[in-house]
Amino acid sequence: MTVDATQPYDDNNIFARLLRDEIPSTRVYEDDYAVVFRDIAPWAPTHLLAIPRGAYVSWDDFSERASDAEIAGFTRAIGRVARDAGLVAGGYRLIANIGGDAHAEVPHLHVHILAGRALGPMLVSNDSRS
Repeated sequence: MTVDATQPYDDNNIFARLLRDEIPSTRVYEDDYAVVFRDIAPWAPTHLLAIPRGAYVSWDDFSERASDAEIAGFTRAIGRVARDAGLVAGGYRLIANIGGDAHAEVPHLHVHILAGRALGPMLVSNDSRS
């Protein structure tokens, strides 16, 4: 299932249910603005998901409607988790998929935090010049 970034928020999406404790998760951090938990199908040795507590479909929705405190709190939570998990020295990647072309699957803003091995290029080149 892919998500159109312009769609309305769905209160029954998996992350909304996780925030209401209807679905279990292995949380590694939480505060008034964010929850960070381990991905159940990791793509790397460290694969965490950071979600804002507010009902935001995408990064553009979040940046438009969230309060300054929510934006700062969510951003700081991601940085804190990366530092606390020891990811800074080796490096890590943040991914936020928005919309169908990016294969977004859940209509709640979430940021993947990936680390623990060489992650390769950000995208596979589709260079038609060769």
